[in-house]
Amino acid sequence: MQVCRPQPFNRNHKQIMDGTALIYCEGAFNTPNGKTANGLVRHTSRYLVVGVIDSRYASYDAGGVLENRLKQIPIYASLDEALARTIMKPRYMVIGLAPDGGRLPADARRAVKRALECGLNVDSGLHEFLSDDAEFQALARRHNVQIRDIRRPPPRSQLHFFSGKIEAVKALKLAVLGTDSAIGKRTTAVKLCQALNEAGIKTELIGTGQTSWMQGVKYGLVLDSLVNDFVSGEIEHAIYEAWANEHPQVILLEGQGSIAHPAYPGGFELIAAGRVDGVVLQHAPRRQFYDGFENYRMGGLDREIQILELLAQKPVLALTLNHEGMTPAEIQTAITDYEAWYERPVTDVLTEGCDKLVTAIRALLR
Repeated sequence: MQVCRPQPFNRNHKQIMDGTALIYCEGAFNTPNGKTANGLVRHTSRYLVVGVIDSRYASYDAGGVLENRLKQIPIYASLDEALARTIMKPRYMVIGLAPDGGRLPADARRAVKRALECGLNVDSGLHEFLSDDAEFQALARRHNVQIRDIRRPPPRSQLHFFSGKIEAVKALKLAVLGTDSAIGKRTTAVKLCQALNEAGIKTELIGTGQTSWMQGVKYGLVLDSLVNDFVSGEIEHAIYEAWANEHPQVILLEGQGSIAHPAYPGGFELIAAGRVDGVVLQHAPRRQFYDGFENYRMGGLDREIQILELLAQKPVLALTLNHEGMTPAEIQTAITDYEAWYERPVTDVLTEGCDKLVTAIRALLR
């Protein structure tokens, strides 16, 4: 089987949906390790999601589980149950897992084999390339389907080195960063992009991970799949292409990891290469340890703000909250307290929306 490289981020003006999809997320939906599935349930223009696989929530609606809003996306106990019950035949099975290290769990391997045997294409954003697996290759060839490894990097001949053309970009460039990994940066960036466009402020989102590609974001890169020398250049190129083709007023950059995370340090690449005008910072008030590493206590919001503002020489314009482990009353108290302490807009985009952020960004544009 020839290596099937995924298409680059969709830069066509007309978005074309790839097709119907089941999202495999056994044991991880509605958790940080299921963040790819969570994101696809919330929004994707690449697939029509017809179901999620996680036996813990079988028979529930995925939107109801995720944020108490029905999405008409049923959750099934297994792939076989989904294929027997779903009204629309899926064309793809998408791996919705995002485990530490990016390797395919044993149970998921059985599901991938079954999907290929049933004639489904398989899309995976894991670090482990499923299309390199001899058994999967044989099944895909036998059943005339494809395996797309979204993290497989482009040929180096197609990659860009930093050139300085970022200085030609006149849009307001804002990085949506976080104090930890798997803390909701992409969700906040997607919601803010939608809110700004609905408010009449033309905005483009630069995706930086595999889930953004799966959601159908037009411009971006899979940052953690690249050789380090090309990261800055690919960030610059994606921003420049979005500016040159779309002429937006605002460009949002999806953050990866966090500036001080011991395993997933990130954010500084976007600040340096993107020449950002400000930062929106996502934080989980109840989270005490870095995601996946309970021996490493998080450094604190004050420290994170200081580091980012020192690096960027630009302000952290607003704070956005991840409400994990918080009651509605606690969310409101945190918003009130943080606004008093940090003297900048604070919101939880999933419960309070993006109005404060839109107002602050509109003021900057003026």
